[in-house]
Amino acid sequence: MLCTDGQQLLRQVLHPEASRKNLVLPDTFFSFYDLRREFHVQHPRARPARELTVATMAQDLGLETDATEDDFGVWEVKTMVAVILHLLEGPSGQLFSKAEVVKQKYETGPCSKADVVDSETVVRARGLPWQSSDQDVARFFKGLNIARGGVALCLNAQGRRNGEALIRFVDSEQRDLALQRHKHHMGVRYIEVYKATGEEFVKIAGGTSLEVARFLSREDQVILRLRGLPFSAGPADVLGFLGPECPVTGGADGLLFVRHPDGRPTGDAFALFACEELAQAALRRHKGILGKRYIELFRSTAAEVQQVLNRYASSPLLPALTAPLLPIPFPLAAGTGRDCVRLRGLPYTATIEDILSFLGEAAADIRPHGVHMVLNQQGRPSGDAFIQMTSAERALAAAQRCHKKVMKERYVEVVPCSTEEMSRVLMGGTLGRSGMSPPPCKLPCLSPPTYATFQATPTLIPAETAALYPSSALLPAARVPAAPTPVAYYPGPATQLYMNYTAYYPSPPVSPTTVGYLTTPPAALASASTSVLSQPGALVRMQGVPYTAGMKDLLSVFQAYQLAPDDYTSLVPVGDPPRTVLQAPKEWVCL
Repeated sequence: MLCTDGQQLLRQVLHPEASRKNLVLPDTFFSFYDLRREFHVQHPRARPARELTVATMAQDLGLETDATEDDFGVWEVKTMVAVILHLLEGPSGQLFSKAEVVKQKYETGPCSKADVVDSETVVRARGLPWQSSDQDVARFFKGLNIARGGVALCLNAQGRRNGEALIRFVDSEQRDLALQRHKHHMGVRYIEVYKATGEEFVKIAGGTSLEVARFLSREDQVILRLRGLPFSAGPADVLGFLGPECPVTGGADGLLFVRHPDGRPTGDAFALFACEELAQAALRRHKGILGKRYIELFRSTAAEVQQVLNRYASSPLLPALTAPLLPIPFPLAAGTGRDCVRLRGLPYTATIEDILSFLGEAAADIRPHGVHMVLNQQGRPSGDAFIQMTSAERALAAAQRCHKKVMKERYVEVVPCSTEEMSRVLMGGTLGRSGMSPPPCKLPCLSPPTYATFQATPTLIPAETAALYPSSALLPAARVPAAPTPVAYYPGPATQLYMNYTAYYPSPPVSPTTVGYLTTPPAALASASTSVLSQPGALVRMQGVPYTAGMKDLLSVFQAYQLAPDDYTSLVPVGDPPRTVLQAPKEWVCL
Protein backbone atom coordinates (compact mmCIF):
# COMPACT_ATOMS: atom_id res chain seq x y z
CA MET A 1 0.00 0.00 0.00
CA LEU A 2 1.35 3.39 -0.98
CA CYS A 3 1.79 6.14 1.62
CA THR A 4 2.38 9.60 0.17
CA ASP A 5 3.28 13.04 1.44
CA GLY A 6 0.01 14.67 0.36
CA GLN A 7 -2.02 13.98 -2.78
CA GLN A 8 -0.55 16.45 -5.23
CA LEU A 9 2.09 14.31 -6.93
CA LEU A 10 -0.13 11.27 -7.32
CA ARG A 11 -3.34 13.01 -8.43
CA GLN A 12 -1.93 16.01 -10.28
CA VAL A 13 1.18 14.53 -11.91
CA LEU A 14 1.31 10.75 -12.12
CA HIS A 15 -2.26 9.99 -13.25
CA PRO A 16 -2.63 12.92 -15.73
CA GLU A 17 0.73 12.14 -17.34
CA ALA A 18 -0.08 8.43 -17.60
CA SER A 19 -3.43 9.26 -19.23
CA ARG A 20 -1.81 11.71 -21.63
CA LYS A 21 0.78 9.13 -22.70
CA ASN A 22 -1.73 6.23 -22.78
CA LEU A 23 0.08 4.33 -20.02
CA VAL A 24 -1.80 1.81 -17.86
CA LEU A 25 -0.90 2.16 -14.18
CA PRO A 26 -0.99 -0.84 -11.80
CA ASP A 27 -3.84 -1.03 -9.28
CA THR A 28 -1.37 -0.03 -6.57
CA PHE A 29 -1.52 3.59 -7.72
CA PHE A 30 -5.32 3.81 -7.36
CA SER A 31 -5.35 3.33 -3.57
CA PHE A 32 -3.03 5.04 -1.07
CA TYR A 33 -2.73 6.64 2.36
CA ASP A 34 -2.15 10.37 2.76
CA LEU A 35 0.35 10.84 5.58
CA ARG A 36 -0.67 14.45 6.13
CA ARG A 37 -4.31 13.49 6.67
CA GLU A 38 -3.39 10.57 8.96
CA PHE A 39 -1.20 12.90 11.01
CA HIS A 40 -4.01 15.46 11.27
CA VAL A 41 -6.41 12.75 12.54
CA GLN A 42 -4.14 12.00 15.52
CA HIS A 43 -3.06 15.61 16.04
CA PRO A 44 -6.10 17.74 15.13
CA ARG A 45 -4.78 20.77 17.01
CA ALA A 46 -1.79 21.03 14.73
CA ARG A 47 -1.81 23.18 11.62
CA PRO A 48 -4.25 22.31 8.77
CA ALA A 49 -3.43 19.20 6.78
CA ARG A 50 -2.72 21.12 3.58
CA GLU A 51 -0.04 23.19 5.35
CA LEU A 52 1.81 20.20 6.77
CA THR A 53 5.15 18.99 5.41
CA VAL A 54 7.40 16.11 6.34
CA ALA A 55 9.70 18.46 8.21
CA THR A 56 6.88 20.12 10.22
CA MET A 57 5.37 16.75 11.15
CA ALA A 58 8.75 15.50 12.40
CA GLN A 59 9.23 18.76 14.28
CA ASP A 60 5.79 18.56 15.94
CA LEU A 61 6.53 14.97 17.05
CA GLY A 62 10.00 15.93 18.35
CA LEU A 63 11.77 13.47 16.05
CA GLU A 64 15.41 13.83 15.23
CA THR A 65 16.22 13.71 11.52
CA ASP A 66 19.44 12.80 9.77
CA ALA A 67 20.91 16.16 8.86
CA THR A 68 23.93 14.55 7.17
CA GLU A 69 21.88 13.05 4.33
CA ASP A 70 22.70 14.85 1.08
CA ASP A 71 19.96 13.37 -1.08
CA PHE A 72 16.69 15.18 -0.26
CA GLY A 73 14.54 12.33 -1.58
CA VAL A 74 16.25 9.78 0.62
CA TRP A 75 16.02 12.13 3.60
CA GLU A 76 12.29 12.67 3.03
CA VAL A 77 11.58 8.92 2.81
CA LYS A 78 13.53 8.19 5.99
CA THR A 79 11.70 10.98 7.82
CA MET A 80 8.29 9.70 6.59
CA VAL A 81 9.16 6.22 7.91
CA ALA A 82 9.99 7.69 11.32
CA VAL A 83 6.69 9.64 11.40
CA ILE A 84 4.67 6.55 10.37
CA LEU A 85 6.29 4.36 13.07
CA HIS A 86 5.61 7.03 15.69
CA LEU A 87 1.95 7.31 14.65
CA LEU A 88 1.49 3.53 14.78
CA GLU A 89 2.73 3.50 18.36
CA GLY A 90 0.06 6.00 19.38
CA PRO A 91 -3.25 5.18 21.10
CA SER A 92 -5.52 5.98 18.16
CA GLY A 93 -6.97 2.96 16.40
CA GLN A 94 -8.37 4.96 13.46
CA LEU A 95 -5.05 5.44 11.70
CA PHE A 96 -4.54 3.88 8.28
CA SER A 97 -8.05 2.41 8.31
CA LYS A 98 -9.54 4.23 5.28
CA ALA A 99 -7.44 4.53 2.16
CA GLU A 100 -7.73 7.31 -0.42
CA VAL A 101 -9.13 6.05 -3.74
CA VAL A 102 -8.55 7.28 -7.29
CA LYS A 103 -11.46 6.33 -9.52
CA GLN A 104 -10.38 4.37 -12.54
CA LYS A 105 -13.53 5.03 -14.57
CA TYR A 106 -16.07 7.80 -14.82
CA GLU A 107 -19.59 6.64 -13.90
CA THR A 108 -22.58 8.07 -15.74
CA GLY A 109 -25.93 8.64 -14.07
CA PRO A 110 -29.02 10.88 -13.96
CA CYS A 111 -29.56 14.02 -11.95
CA SER A 112 -32.89 15.30 -10.66
CA LYS A 113 -34.09 18.88 -10.36
CA ALA A 114 -34.79 18.11 -6.69
CA ASP A 115 -31.15 17.23 -5.97
CA VAL A 116 -29.16 19.60 -3.74
CA VAL A 117 -25.61 20.07 -5.01
CA ASP A 118 -22.92 21.68 -2.85
CA SER A 119 -21.50 24.73 -4.62
CA GLU A 120 -18.07 23.93 -3.15
CA THR A 121 -17.85 20.84 -5.38
CA VAL A 122 -18.63 22.32 -8.85
CA VAL A 123 -16.36 23.90 -11.48
CA ARG A 124 -16.97 25.25 -14.97
CA ALA A 125 -14.61 24.24 -17.79
CA ARG A 126 -14.52 26.54 -20.80
CA GLY A 127 -12.86 26.14 -24.19
CA LEU A 128 -13.59 22.45 -24.76
CA PRO A 129 -13.50 21.14 -28.33
CA TRP A 130 -17.06 20.93 -29.62
CA GLN A 131 -16.72 17.19 -30.34
CA SER A 132 -15.51 16.34 -26.82
CA SER A 133 -17.61 13.93 -24.74
CA ASP A 134 -18.04 13.39 -21.02
CA GLN A 135 -15.30 10.76 -21.15
CA ASP A 136 -12.92 13.30 -22.66
CA VAL A 137 -13.71 15.75 -19.86
CA ALA A 138 -13.19 13.02 -17.26
CA ARG A 139 -9.85 12.18 -18.90
CA PHE A 140 -8.80 15.84 -18.63
CA PHE A 141 -9.46 15.66 -14.87
CA LYS A 142 -7.83 12.22 -14.57
CA GLY A 143 -6.69 11.52 -11.00
CA LEU A 144 -9.57 13.48 -9.45
CA ASN A 145 -12.81 11.85 -8.32
CA ILE A 146 -15.81 13.12 -10.29
CA ALA A 147 -19.22 12.38 -8.79
CA ARG A 148 -21.50 9.90 -10.55
CA GLY A 149 -23.10 11.68 -13.49
CA GLY A 150 -21.02 14.73 -12.64
CA VAL A 151 -20.12 15.90 -16.15
CA ALA A 152 -22.73 18.16 -17.77
CA LEU A 153 -21.91 19.45 -21.25
CA CYS A 154 -23.65 22.76 -21.94
CA LEU A 155 -25.71 23.38 -25.09
CA ASN A 156 -26.36 26.64 -26.91
CA ALA A 157 -29.73 27.97 -28.10
CA GLN A 158 -29.56 25.75 -31.19
CA GLY A 159 -29.08 22.61 -29.08
CA ARG A 160 -25.41 22.22 -29.98
CA ARG A 161 -22.47 22.09 -27.58
CA ASN A 162 -20.96 25.48 -26.84
CA GLY A 163 -17.56 24.36 -25.53
CA GLU A 164 -18.44 24.59 -21.84
CA ALA A 165 -19.12 21.97 -19.19
CA LEU A 166 -20.02 21.86 -15.51
CA ILE A 167 -18.19 19.23 -13.46
CA ARG A 168 -19.25 18.07 -10.02
CA PHE A 169 -16.63 16.43 -7.74
CA VAL A 170 -17.10 14.24 -4.68
CA ASP A 171 -15.83 16.84 -2.21
CA SER A 172 -14.39 20.35 -1.97
CA GLU A 173 -10.80 19.08 -1.79
CA GLN A 174 -11.14 17.50 -5.23
CA ARG A 175 -12.70 20.73 -6.52
CA ASP A 176 -9.71 22.75 -5.25
CA LEU A 177 -7.34 20.39 -7.04
CA ALA A 178 -9.40 20.77 -10.21
CA LEU A 179 -9.07 24.56 -10.09
CA GLN A 180 -5.30 24.10 -10.25
CA ARG A 181 -5.69 22.70 -13.78
CA HIS A 182 -6.71 26.11 -15.09
CA LYS A 183 -5.25 26.58 -18.59
CA HIS A 184 -3.97 23.02 -18.83
CA HIS A 185 -4.25 21.60 -22.33
CA MET A 186 -6.69 19.18 -23.92
CA GLY A 187 -5.03 18.37 -27.21
CA VAL A 188 -3.97 21.70 -28.68
CA ARG A 189 -6.51 23.77 -26.73
CA TYR A 190 -6.04 25.17 -23.24
CA ILE A 191 -9.02 24.80 -20.92
CA GLU A 192 -10.14 27.49 -18.50
CA VAL A 193 -11.42 26.22 -15.14
CA TYR A 194 -13.52 28.43 -12.84
CA LYS A 195 -15.71 28.02 -9.79
CA ALA A 196 -19.42 27.38 -10.37
CA THR A 197 -22.52 26.89 -8.21
CA GLY A 198 -24.66 23.87 -7.46
CA GLU A 199 -27.71 25.67 -8.83
CA GLU A 200 -26.01 26.04 -12.21
CA PHE A 201 -25.21 22.35 -12.30
CA VAL A 202 -28.78 21.31 -11.43
CA LYS A 203 -30.17 23.73 -14.02
CA ILE A 204 -28.06 22.09 -16.75
CA ALA A 205 -28.02 18.45 -15.67
CA GLY A 206 -31.28 18.10 -13.72
CA GLY A 207 -34.55 16.78 -15.08
CA THR A 208 -38.08 15.93 -13.99
CA SER A 209 -39.23 13.42 -16.60
CA LEU A 210 -39.88 9.90 -15.31
CA GLU A 211 -39.33 8.55 -18.81
CA VAL A 212 -35.82 10.05 -18.88
CA ALA A 213 -35.12 8.78 -15.36
CA ARG A 214 -36.03 5.23 -16.42
CA PHE A 215 -33.95 5.56 -19.56
CA LEU A 216 -30.88 6.72 -17.60
CA SER A 217 -31.36 4.28 -14.72
CA ARG A 218 -29.21 1.64 -16.43
CA GLU A 219 -25.64 1.98 -15.18
CA ASP A 220 -22.38 1.77 -17.14
CA GLN A 221 -24.04 2.49 -20.48
CA VAL A 222 -22.62 4.48 -23.40
CA ILE A 223 -25.12 7.03 -24.78
CA LEU A 224 -25.27 8.04 -28.43
CA ARG A 225 -27.44 10.73 -29.97
CA LEU A 226 -29.13 10.21 -33.35
CA ARG A 227 -30.14 13.34 -35.22
CA GLY A 228 -32.10 13.76 -38.45
CA LEU A 229 -34.43 10.78 -38.13
CA PRO A 230 -37.51 10.72 -40.37
CA PHE A 231 -40.58 11.77 -38.42
CA SER A 232 -42.23 8.45 -39.25
CA ALA A 233 -39.30 6.38 -37.91
CA GLY A 234 -40.07 4.06 -35.00
CA PRO A 235 -37.97 1.79 -32.76
CA ALA A 236 -37.92 -1.01 -35.32
CA ASP A 237 -36.59 1.36 -38.01
CA VAL A 238 -33.80 2.65 -35.76
CA LEU A 239 -32.81 -0.86 -34.62
CA GLY A 240 -32.73 -2.00 -38.24
CA PHE A 241 -30.61 1.03 -39.18
CA LEU A 242 -28.03 0.23 -36.48
CA GLY A 243 -27.96 -3.44 -37.44
CA PRO A 244 -27.31 -6.61 -35.44
CA GLU A 245 -23.57 -5.90 -35.08
CA CYS A 246 -24.26 -3.06 -32.60
CA PRO A 247 -27.33 -4.06 -30.57
CA VAL A 248 -29.02 -1.46 -28.38
CA THR A 249 -29.25 -2.31 -24.68
CA GLY A 250 -32.77 -3.58 -23.99
CA GLY A 251 -33.83 -3.33 -27.63
CA ALA A 252 -36.64 -0.81 -28.03
CA ASP A 253 -36.44 0.05 -24.30
CA GLY A 254 -32.91 1.37 -24.91
CA LEU A 255 -34.20 4.05 -27.30
CA LEU A 256 -35.54 7.44 -26.22
CA PHE A 257 -37.29 9.56 -28.88
CA VAL A 258 -37.44 13.33 -28.37
CA ARG A 259 -40.87 14.84 -29.02
CA HIS A 260 -42.54 18.23 -28.99
CA PRO A 261 -45.08 18.99 -26.23
CA ASP A 262 -47.90 18.09 -28.64
CA GLY A 263 -46.37 14.67 -29.32
CA ARG A 264 -44.85 15.38 -32.72
CA PRO A 265 -41.37 13.88 -33.22
CA THR A 266 -38.35 16.18 -33.51
CA GLY A 267 -36.10 13.82 -35.44
CA ASP A 268 -33.79 13.28 -32.46
CA ALA A 269 -33.31 10.12 -30.40
CA PHE A 270 -30.88 8.66 -27.85
CA ALA A 271 -29.63 5.07 -27.71
CA LEU A 272 -27.87 3.04 -25.00
CA PHE A 273 -25.00 0.63 -25.66
CA ALA A 274 -23.49 -1.82 -23.21
CA CYS A 275 -19.81 -1.12 -23.94
CA GLU A 276 -17.44 1.16 -25.81
CA GLU A 277 -16.87 -1.38 -28.61
CA LEU A 278 -20.57 -1.48 -29.51
CA ALA A 279 -20.76 2.32 -29.41
CA GLN A 280 -17.78 2.55 -31.76
CA ALA A 281 -19.48 0.14 -34.14
CA ALA A 282 -22.63 2.27 -34.07
CA LEU A 283 -20.65 5.47 -34.71
CA ARG A 284 -19.44 3.96 -37.97
CA ARG A 285 -23.06 4.33 -39.14
CA HIS A 286 -22.62 8.13 -38.97
CA LYS A 287 -24.35 9.75 -41.96
CA GLY A 288 -25.84 6.45 -43.02
CA ILE A 289 -29.16 6.53 -44.89
CA LEU A 290 -32.50 5.72 -43.26
CA GLY A 291 -35.36 6.08 -45.69
CA LYS A 292 -34.36 9.14 -47.70
CA ARG A 293 -32.44 10.93 -44.95
CA TYR A 294 -28.89 10.64 -43.67
CA ILE A 295 -28.57 10.18 -39.91
CA GLU A 296 -25.92 11.85 -37.74
CA LEU A 297 -24.58 10.01 -34.68
CA PHE A 298 -22.70 11.64 -31.82
CA ARG A 299 -21.52 10.69 -28.37
CA SER A 300 -23.81 12.06 -25.72
CA THR A 301 -24.17 12.33 -21.95
CA ALA A 302 -26.92 11.98 -19.38
CA ALA A 303 -26.87 15.74 -18.85
CA GLU A 304 -27.32 16.34 -22.59
CA VAL A 305 -30.32 14.00 -22.59
CA GLN A 306 -31.87 16.04 -19.77
CA GLN A 307 -31.13 19.36 -21.48
CA VAL A 308 -32.62 18.32 -24.82
CA LEU A 309 -35.74 16.83 -23.23
CA ASN A 310 -36.21 19.81 -20.92
CA ARG A 311 -35.85 22.25 -23.79
CA TYR A 312 -38.39 20.57 -26.04
CA ALA A 313 -40.78 19.96 -23.14
CA SER A 314 -40.82 23.59 -22.01
CA SER A 315 -40.12 25.60 -25.19
CA PRO A 316 -42.97 26.99 -27.27
CA LEU A 317 -42.95 27.10 -31.04
CA LEU A 318 -41.18 30.45 -30.84
CA PRO A 319 -38.86 31.63 -28.03
CA ALA A 320 -40.19 33.93 -25.35
CA LEU A 321 -39.81 37.67 -25.68
CA THR A 322 -36.79 39.03 -23.87
CA ALA A 323 -37.77 42.70 -23.89
CA PRO A 324 -41.18 44.37 -24.16
CA LEU A 325 -41.90 45.91 -27.55
CA LEU A 326 -44.82 48.16 -28.35
CA PRO A 327 -46.26 47.62 -31.83
CA ILE A 328 -48.21 50.17 -33.75
CA PRO A 329 -51.76 49.37 -32.64
CA PHE A 330 -54.11 47.46 -34.91
CA PRO A 331 -57.87 47.33 -34.22
CA LEU A 332 -58.82 43.91 -32.90
CA ALA A 333 -61.53 41.89 -34.58
CA ALA A 334 -63.52 38.93 -33.36
CA GLY A 335 -61.63 35.76 -34.30
CA THR A 336 -63.96 33.00 -33.18
CA GLY A 337 -65.00 32.02 -36.71
CA ARG A 338 -63.00 29.18 -38.22
CA ASP A 339 -62.10 31.06 -41.38
CA CYS A 340 -58.46 29.90 -41.46
CA VAL A 341 -56.79 26.60 -42.31
CA ARG A 342 -53.64 25.15 -40.80
CA LEU A 343 -51.20 23.18 -42.96
CA ARG A 344 -49.07 20.77 -40.93
CA GLY A 345 -46.30 18.54 -42.24
CA LEU A 346 -45.09 20.77 -45.08
CA PRO A 347 -41.69 19.98 -46.59
CA TYR A 348 -39.04 22.34 -45.24
CA THR A 349 -38.32 23.46 -48.80
CA ALA A 350 -41.93 24.41 -49.50
CA THR A 351 -42.46 27.90 -50.90
CA ILE A 352 -45.50 30.15 -51.24
CA GLU A 353 -45.87 28.99 -54.84
CA ASP A 354 -45.86 25.36 -53.69
CA ILE A 355 -48.66 26.11 -51.21
CA LEU A 356 -50.73 27.90 -53.85
CA SER A 357 -50.29 25.00 -56.25
CA PHE A 358 -51.17 22.55 -53.47
CA LEU A 359 -54.42 24.35 -52.68
CA GLY A 360 -55.41 24.48 -56.34
CA GLU A 361 -58.75 26.19 -56.90
CA ALA A 362 -59.00 27.09 -53.21
CA ALA A 363 -56.07 29.51 -53.67
CA ALA A 364 -58.50 31.98 -55.24
CA ASP A 365 -60.26 32.32 -51.85
CA ILE A 366 -57.14 33.39 -49.91
CA ARG A 367 -57.22 36.84 -48.38
CA PRO A 368 -54.57 39.39 -49.41
CA HIS A 369 -51.38 38.66 -47.45
CA GLY A 370 -53.10 35.62 -45.98
CA VAL A 371 -50.24 33.09 -46.23
CA HIS A 372 -48.21 32.78 -43.01
CA MET A 373 -45.19 30.48 -42.74
CA VAL A 374 -44.34 29.49 -39.14
CA LEU A 375 -40.63 29.43 -38.33
CA ASN A 376 -38.89 27.55 -35.53
CA GLN A 377 -36.44 28.88 -32.95
CA GLN A 378 -33.59 28.83 -35.46
CA GLY A 379 -35.53 30.93 -37.97
CA ARG A 380 -36.12 28.00 -40.32
CA PRO A 381 -39.44 26.67 -41.64
CA SER A 382 -41.12 24.46 -39.04
CA GLY A 383 -43.36 22.60 -41.48
CA ASP A 384 -46.47 24.55 -40.44
CA ALA A 385 -48.34 27.33 -42.19
CA PHE A 386 -51.61 29.21 -41.71
CA ILE A 387 -53.88 30.38 -44.53
CA GLN A 388 -56.57 33.04 -44.09
CA MET A 389 -59.60 32.34 -46.27
CA THR A 390 -62.40 34.71 -47.22
CA SER A 391 -65.00 32.84 -45.15
CA ALA A 392 -65.44 29.88 -42.82
CA GLU A 393 -67.26 27.96 -45.56
CA ARG A 394 -64.33 28.40 -47.95
CA ALA A 395 -61.90 27.29 -45.23
CA LEU A 396 -63.92 24.13 -44.54
CA ALA A 397 -64.15 23.33 -48.24
CA ALA A 398 -60.38 23.77 -48.68
CA ALA A 399 -59.70 21.50 -45.69
CA GLN A 400 -61.99 18.77 -47.01
CA ARG A 401 -60.53 18.97 -50.51
CA CYS A 402 -56.82 19.13 -49.61
CA HIS A 403 -56.51 17.18 -46.35
CA LYS A 404 -53.68 14.60 -46.61
CA LYS A 405 -52.86 15.49 -50.19
CA VAL A 406 -49.21 14.91 -51.13
CA MET A 407 -46.70 17.71 -51.56
CA LYS A 408 -43.17 16.65 -52.56
CA GLU A 409 -43.66 13.04 -51.40
CA ARG A 410 -45.14 14.11 -48.03
CA TYR A 411 -48.78 14.18 -47.12
CA VAL A 412 -49.97 17.43 -45.58
CA GLU A 413 -52.68 17.73 -42.95
CA VAL A 414 -55.14 20.56 -43.62
CA VAL A 415 -57.50 21.43 -40.77
CA PRO A 416 -59.70 24.50 -40.24
CA CYS A 417 -58.91 26.81 -37.31
CA SER A 418 -59.87 30.22 -36.01
CA THR A 419 -58.03 33.51 -36.29
CA GLU A 420 -57.50 33.45 -32.52
CA GLU A 421 -55.79 30.08 -32.66
CA MET A 422 -53.58 31.24 -35.52
CA SER A 423 -52.65 34.43 -33.66
CA ARG A 424 -51.67 32.52 -30.55
CA VAL A 425 -49.37 30.20 -32.45
CA LEU A 426 -47.74 33.02 -34.39
CA MET A 427 -47.17 34.93 -31.14
CA GLY A 428 -45.41 31.97 -29.53
CA GLY A 429 -48.13 29.65 -28.26
CA THR A 430 -48.76 26.06 -29.24
CA LEU A 431 -51.75 24.39 -30.84
CA GLY A 432 -51.83 20.61 -30.50
CA ARG A 433 -54.35 17.83 -30.41
CA SER A 434 -54.81 18.37 -26.68
CA GLY A 435 -55.83 22.00 -27.12
CA MET A 436 -54.31 25.45 -27.31
CA SER A 437 -51.60 26.83 -25.02
CA PRO A 438 -51.12 30.60 -24.68
CA PRO A 439 -47.85 32.24 -25.70
CA PRO A 440 -45.20 32.66 -22.99
CA CYS A 441 -45.81 36.39 -22.50
CA LYS A 442 -46.47 37.91 -19.09
CA LEU A 443 -47.30 41.46 -20.13
CA PRO A 444 -50.90 41.92 -21.25
CA CYS A 445 -49.84 44.04 -24.21
CA LEU A 446 -47.70 41.20 -25.57
CA SER A 447 -50.45 38.60 -25.86
CA PRO A 448 -53.24 40.01 -28.03
CA PRO A 449 -55.68 37.26 -28.95
CA THR A 450 -56.40 38.45 -32.49
CA TYR A 451 -55.57 41.11 -35.02
CA ALA A 452 -57.74 42.69 -37.66
CA THR A 453 -56.87 44.05 -41.07
CA PHE A 454 -54.68 47.13 -40.93
CA GLN A 455 -56.54 50.39 -41.22
CA ALA A 456 -54.56 53.36 -42.41
CA THR A 457 -56.46 55.83 -40.23
CA PRO A 458 -54.11 58.71 -39.32
CA THR A 459 -53.41 58.99 -35.60
CA LEU A 460 -51.60 62.02 -34.21
CA ILE A 461 -48.86 61.58 -31.62
CA PRO A 462 -50.03 62.87 -28.22
CA ALA A 463 -47.69 65.34 -26.56
CA GLU A 464 -47.27 63.14 -23.48
CA THR A 465 -46.34 60.16 -25.69
CA ALA A 466 -43.92 62.17 -27.81
CA ALA A 467 -42.04 63.25 -24.69
CA LEU A 468 -41.21 59.63 -23.93
CA TYR A 469 -39.32 59.04 -27.19
CA PRO A 470 -35.94 60.49 -28.25
CA SER A 471 -36.00 63.12 -30.93
CA SER A 472 -34.27 60.79 -33.39
CA ALA A 473 -37.23 58.43 -33.25
CA LEU A 474 -39.81 61.11 -34.11
CA LEU A 475 -39.30 61.87 -37.76
CA PRO A 476 -41.19 64.56 -39.63
CA ALA A 477 -44.76 63.65 -40.41
CA ALA A 478 -45.01 61.78 -43.68
CA ARG A 479 -47.16 63.17 -46.42
CA VAL A 480 -50.46 61.40 -46.93
CA PRO A 481 -49.92 58.93 -49.80
CA ALA A 482 -52.20 58.52 -52.73
CA ALA A 483 -54.83 55.81 -52.75
CA PRO A 484 -52.93 52.52 -52.73
CA THR A 485 -53.23 50.14 -55.63
CA PRO A 486 -54.29 46.54 -54.91
CA VAL A 487 -51.41 44.30 -53.88
CA ALA A 488 -51.32 40.59 -54.70
CA TYR A 489 -51.06 38.17 -51.81
CA TYR A 490 -47.95 36.52 -53.24
CA PRO A 491 -44.87 37.95 -55.03
CA GLY A 492 -43.71 37.44 -58.56
CA PRO A 493 -42.27 34.11 -59.75
CA ALA A 494 -38.68 35.24 -59.18
CA THR A 495 -39.15 35.95 -55.48
CA GLN A 496 -40.34 34.14 -52.39
CA LEU A 497 -42.31 35.78 -49.61
CA TYR A 498 -41.70 34.23 -46.21
CA MET A 499 -43.42 35.99 -43.34
CA ASN A 500 -40.61 35.79 -40.79
CA TYR A 501 -42.30 35.79 -37.41
CA THR A 502 -39.66 36.17 -34.70
CA ALA A 503 -39.98 36.86 -31.01
CA TYR A 504 -38.54 40.34 -31.41
CA TYR A 505 -40.81 41.54 -34.22
CA PRO A 506 -44.04 39.50 -34.09
CA SER A 507 -45.96 40.55 -37.20
CA PRO A 508 -49.76 40.47 -36.90
CA PRO A 509 -51.35 37.52 -38.70
CA VAL A 510 -52.92 39.65 -41.43
CA SER A 511 -49.49 40.94 -42.51
CA PRO A 512 -50.35 44.58 -43.30
CA THR A 513 -48.27 46.31 -45.95
CA THR A 514 -46.99 48.90 -43.48
CA VAL A 515 -45.75 47.90 -40.03
CA GLY A 516 -43.43 49.63 -37.59
CA TYR A 517 -42.08 48.88 -34.13
CA LEU A 518 -40.34 50.99 -31.52
CA THR A 519 -38.60 49.71 -28.40
CA THR A 520 -40.40 50.62 -25.21
CA PRO A 521 -38.73 53.51 -23.35
CA PRO A 522 -38.37 52.97 -19.58
CA ALA A 523 -40.90 55.67 -18.74
CA ALA A 524 -43.53 54.02 -20.87
CA LEU A 525 -43.49 50.60 -19.20
CA ALA A 526 -46.13 51.65 -16.69
CA SER A 527 -48.55 52.46 -19.49
CA ALA A 528 -47.57 49.62 -21.80
CA SER A 529 -51.14 48.64 -22.54
CA THR A 530 -52.14 52.10 -23.83
CA SER A 531 -52.20 53.26 -27.41
CA VAL A 532 -48.78 54.18 -28.77
CA LEU A 533 -46.96 55.77 -31.66
CA SER A 534 -48.62 55.72 -35.08
CA GLN A 535 -48.27 57.88 -38.17
CA PRO A 536 -50.06 58.27 -41.48
CA GLY A 537 -48.08 56.41 -44.06
CA ALA A 538 -45.78 54.22 -41.94
CA LEU A 539 -42.19 53.95 -40.82
CA VAL A 540 -39.88 50.98 -40.87
CA ARG A 541 -36.46 51.45 -39.28
CA MET A 542 -33.66 49.21 -40.59
CA GLN A 543 -30.64 48.58 -38.37
CA GLY A 544 -27.51 46.63 -39.21
CA VAL A 545 -27.60 47.42 -42.95
CA PRO A 546 -24.23 46.68 -44.64
CA TYR A 547 -22.20 49.78 -45.41
CA THR A 548 -22.02 48.75 -49.05
CA ALA A 549 -25.82 48.50 -49.43
CA GLY A 550 -27.29 50.79 -52.07
CA MET A 551 -30.75 52.00 -52.97
CA LYS A 552 -31.52 48.93 -55.12
CA ASP A 553 -30.50 46.60 -52.28
CA LEU A 554 -32.86 48.34 -49.87
CA LEU A 555 -35.73 48.32 -52.35
CA SER A 556 -35.26 44.61 -53.03
CA VAL A 557 -35.96 43.91 -49.35
CA PHE A 558 -39.41 45.45 -49.75
CA GLN A 559 -40.04 44.04 -53.21
CA ALA A 560 -43.31 42.41 -52.20
CA TYR A 561 -44.55 45.45 -50.25
CA GLN A 562 -45.93 48.77 -51.28
CA LEU A 563 -43.72 51.85 -50.91
CA ALA A 564 -44.73 55.41 -51.59
CA PRO A 565 -45.69 55.52 -55.30
CA ASP A 566 -42.75 56.36 -57.55
CA ASP A 567 -40.92 58.16 -54.77
CA TYR A 568 -37.72 56.60 -53.47
CA THR A 569 -36.55 59.77 -51.78
CA SER A 570 -38.37 58.55 -48.69
CA LEU A 571 -35.31 56.44 -47.78
CA VAL A 572 -33.88 58.66 -45.05
CA PRO A 573 -30.45 58.09 -43.44
CA VAL A 574 -30.46 58.26 -39.64
CA GLY A 575 -27.95 59.87 -37.32
CA ASP A 576 -25.30 60.88 -39.87
CA PRO A 577 -24.55 64.08 -41.81
CA PRO A 578 -25.36 64.19 -45.53
CA ARG A 579 -23.32 61.76 -47.63
CA THR A 580 -22.84 60.96 -51.24
CA VAL A 581 -24.46 57.92 -52.85
CA LEU A 582 -21.21 55.99 -52.46
CA GLN A 583 -21.19 56.66 -48.70
CA ALA A 584 -24.38 54.92 -47.68
CA PRO A 585 -25.15 55.04 -43.92
CA LYS A 586 -25.60 51.90 -41.87
CA GLU A 587 -29.08 52.84 -40.62
CA TRP A 588 -32.07 53.85 -42.76
CA VAL A 589 -35.68 54.79 -42.17
CA CYS A 590 -38.13 53.87 -44.94
CA LEU A 591 -41.33 55.89 -45.26
